[in-house]
Amino acid sequence: MSRVLRWLADHWVVGVALLVLGYLLLPVAVVAALSLNRPASRLSYDFHEFTLDNWRNPCASAEMCDAVVRSVQIGFLATVVATVLGTLMAFALTRHRFRGRATVDVLVFLPMTTPELVMGTSLLALFVSAGVPQGFWTVVIAHVMFCLSFVVVTVKARLAGMDRRLEEAAMDLYASEWQTFRRVTLPLALPGIVAAALLAFSLSFDDFIVTNFNAGSTVTFPMYVWGAAQRGIPPQVNVVGTAMFAAALLLVLVTTVRTSRSAPRPLSG
Repeated sequence: MSRVLRWLADHWVVGVALLVLGYLLLPVAVVAALSLNRPASRLSYDFHEFTLDNWRNPCASAEMCDAVVRSVQIGFLATVVATVLGTLMAFALTRHRFRGRATVDVLVFLPMTTPELVMGTSLLALFVSAGVPQGFWTVVIAHVMFCLSFVVVTVKARLAGMDRRLEEAAMDLYASEWQTFRRVTLPLALPGIVAAALLAFSLSFDDFIVTNFNAGSTVTFPMYVWGAAQRGIPPQVNVVGTAMFAAALLLVLVTTVRTSRSAPRPLSG
């Protein structure tokens, strides 16, 4: 008994971490299970019968697949723009000193702390006053605005933990600034950039409030799910959610493995 208690005392942190991880992944497991379910009715969400038909025919609803494609397009465009601009801002705030730097640093956090309802209505008022019709591109612009802050914060955290001596060593070995950036700085910063891009895409793909205010007649996947909830959500929705999670997890694993193999080792001493 004392040995068991000693083992629990030595590994309680790991146990708590596993419990928290299980708690976080429980909704994903439920969605994955429901993607293999044939519900008793359109308004039933209980597991009724195992089936692979949902995966064999994920586009049973053409309207749903159109909404998914539209959300992926918006998420991709918003992610590319927000990642490029956010990475440049993170490098500027981390590596350079300029007048108003502290103010910019504070302003970056404002979109993260602003309620989505306020941001959505503010952007709607801006587009209406500017005479811009609501649609696909207004949604892209809105998503770039709230994804940008998350990219800056994520990449900044990665840059702050980088060892600058590696870049100095590369310059001492007659590497140009571009060579140092491509062979040393970028591989070290890549995990943070990829994490920021994945976060931006996730935020864009599942956003509803800001999108609902600025979408006009454009229907994204979250808006489709919200509308379909009144008449019964098709089980293929769970297929889309499971597939998106699996794709993101695979991308993270591949990036982590490639980065760990190609990144230079930290200098000792």
